[in-house]
Amino acid sequence: MSEIYIARSSEIAARVLGGEVMVMSVRDSNFFTLNEVATVIWQAADGKTSLREIVEQTVCGEFEIELGEAMQDAEQFVNELAQHGILKVSGGPIAAAGAEDTP
Repeated sequence: MSEIYIARSSEIAARVLGGEVMVMSVRDSNFFTLNEVATVIWQAADGKTSLREIVEQTVCGEFEIELGEAMQDAEQFVNELAQHGILKVSGGPIAAAGAEDTP
């Protein structure tokens, strides 16, 4: 399985409220309220850290969840937000915030 890197898109509006993130896609006006686990992934989406590292180092320890289950859920979450242009997904590190997707 190849590594997945994620970064927050610049084409969103986001607010943190009560420990959860609310995000709206500028592209299609879809609105998402992220739960605690999704918020942790969202906040760690720096383009430099792989999704696997985020899940292993943060999600599994903080929420006491098994790695396989956590990765499956994280990949589903990332794919859904990527479809709406909220997260950028790449097979390698993403150079800078707002950088274009790389194949």
